[in-house]
Order: sequence, then structure tokens, then C-alpha cells
Amino acid sequence: MSSLSIINSRLLPGPLFLQDGGGILRRIWFYISYPLPFFNDRVSVGRVVIGIAVIFLTLSLAGRFSSLLDRRLAKRQHIDPGLRYTIARLVRYLFVIVGVLIALKQFSIDLTSIAVLFTALSVGIGFGLQYIAADIVSGFILLFERPVRVGDRITIGEDEGDVQAINLRTTLVMTNDRVAIIVPNSRLVSQRVINWSYGDPRARIPIPISVAVNSDVNLVSETLLLAAKDVDLILTDPAPKVQFLKFGDYSLDFRLLVWTRHPSRHPQIKSDINYRIERLFRERRIEIPYPTHEFLLKNVDDAVVRSALNAEPKAAQDGDPAGNSIPGEKIPRDN
Repeated sequence: MSSLSIINSRLLPGPLFLQDGGGILRRIWFYISYPLPFFNDRVSVGRVVIGIAVIFLTLSLAGRFSSLLDRRLAKRQHIDPGLRYTIARLVRYLFVIVGVLIALKQFSIDLTSIAVLFTALSVGIGFGLQYIAADIVSGFILLFERPVRVGDRITIGEDEGDVQAINLRTTLVMTNDRVAIIVPNSRLVSQRVINWSYGDPRARIPIPISVAVNSDVNLVSETLLLAAKDVDLILTDPAPKVQFLKFGDYSLDFRLLVWTRHPSRHPQIKSDINYRIERLFRERRIEIPYPTHEFLLKNVDDAVVRSALNAEPKAAQDGDPAGNSIPGEKIPRDN
């Protein structure tokens, strides 16, 4: 075999391979650019694949970037945790919105027609989705106006707890019993909500207490202030205060006012102070009142009085020295 034929035999597979590879690429490109009939031949398979990839990539980047931003902002102590959470959430929603718009462009969908479609759907199924739409809109109101922030202590209805997360439709509230309460955002906007952490974080704790009517009011006030002294989490500014509320039917009613910066610890603070009040009352012989009633009898027949007086010695003979039996009643005895 001549040297020229050997060279040709070695070089020939290269061009053939390149030719086959070029054909494969042309076929792949043909399938990718093939128009889909249900998109009016304006969208190809490749654009659909790109649109789906953009959506998944956007969701992934939105979660990672918002988490990274939240960690960066957490290193700055002067930024409020609620504001940090709001910024991270808004950035995440912005990422998702931009990604969805880019994906719709890949599908050659006119955004004007999308707006018209949503308007028609809102009229047609508005009654069915009005509550969900209200919750979503309320979620944005909470993020922008921030009447309730992550970390706040709130009371809504009979539920009280700390706000853990404000999502697009619902808010997560964690109680002291570690019970998670899922609250629709519209309730936080439209109903009465007590925010113990809003503005000034100091909160006042009223502790009502009643004593017997013969108690020394000055001693009671001094004892209550002593009970609130040096209790954990109680502020000295404002200082604890005692109020004499009223003369009750069988008691003197007071109220001890203390302040704290820890709204979630209200029950424990009340418990600690009540324990100290009970101990100090015992030491100082201050009595807790009990319901008493006095009966005044007028124009009672003398025969009724004599019958009652005669019943006392008879009851003593029958084994009731206190005379608590009713005249004519036979008291059973144990054999």
C-alpha cells in the first residue's frame, strides 16, 4: 500500500465524523426550533424548555438570595429583626415576579392579554377566591405597613403568642405552649389585635388583690410593694405602684402595677409575685376576705323565737351541741 493511501485512510474518518456530528446538531436544532401548534406556531420546544428552566432557576435563586440577604442584615445589630424579615421577603417576591415575566416572554404571551384574562377571572370566580385574595393583599399590607412584625408578641381573640413568620397568605404565631397557630393575614388587618411589642416594648402587668375589710391599708400597700421588689424581669423605672380601687361588699380591693420588657413572661411574673404576696400576707397576718352575709330579722313572732331557743338544748342532748339541727329534724347517728 502506498504512503498516500495510508495517509488518506487515516485522515478520512475525521471529516466523516465531523459531517455526522454536524448532521446530529442540525437535527437537534430542528427539533428544538420546531413550532408548537397550540401556541400559534410562535413558540418552539426550545423556548418552552428555556421558560421552564427560568422558572425553576428563579425560585432557587430567590430562596438562596433572600436567605443570604437575611444573614447579612442579621450581622448589623441596628437593623430591627422585623424590618430584616420584611426586606428579605420583598426581595424574594421581586425575584419570583421578574422570573415569571421572563418565562412568559419565552412563551410569547402578551402581558396585556394576561391582564385581561385575570380581570375576567376575577369577575367570574371572584366570589370563590375573595377570601384568598384578601389574605394575599393583607400579607403585603403587613409587610409594608408593619403593624405586626416577626418577633412581636400579639393577642388576637383568645390566642396569644409570638409572631414567627409572615407568609403570603397566613401568619404563624407560636404560643407559650409551643402550639403553632395559623392566622389568615386578613384577620390581622381587619380585626382588633393587641401588639405587646409595638413601639415601646415596656408592658404593664396589673395584679388585683383583695384583703379583709379590717386590714390596715398602709400595711397592705407596703406589703404589696415589697412583694414586687427584686423580682426577675420587673423594671424599676417605672417603679411598681399600688392603687386602692374600691370598698367591696366584703373586701378592700387593691391593684399592684408592675412593668416589664418581656411580654411573653407575663404569666410567670404574675405567678412569682403572687407567691411572694401569699407568703408576706401570712407573715404579717393580713387576711384574705371570704364572702359573708348578715341577716336582720324584724317583727318575728315570739313563738318562733321560743321554739328556736328550746331547740338548742334539745339538739345538745341529741348529740348536736352546736344547736345546728332544725327543730323537729332527726339527726342520723352512726352505729
